[in-house]
Amino acid sequence: MTDLLTLSEVSTFLKVPKSTIYKLARERRLPGHKVGKHWRFVREEIEAWVQNAGDEEPMVGAAAGNGSRDRFSLN
Repeated sequence: MTDLLTLSEVSTFLKVPKSTIYKLARERRLPGHKVGKHWRFVREEIEAWVQNAGDEEPMVGAAAGNGSRDRFSLN
């Protein structure tokens, strides 16, 4: 079975504020799934996202075309 994390758990895991996780997930810069009003994150997807933090390849979807912004910028 897939291990799901809550927003709070991802915040703790990445050591960033919850507001940053909301923003990155909403902008589709962090892999997540909205279930009703709640965000859920697949542990393996978050771990892969962290592992690939240095990749230069552009993201697809909503984050594509953000040319001037680093996809992992916390701003």
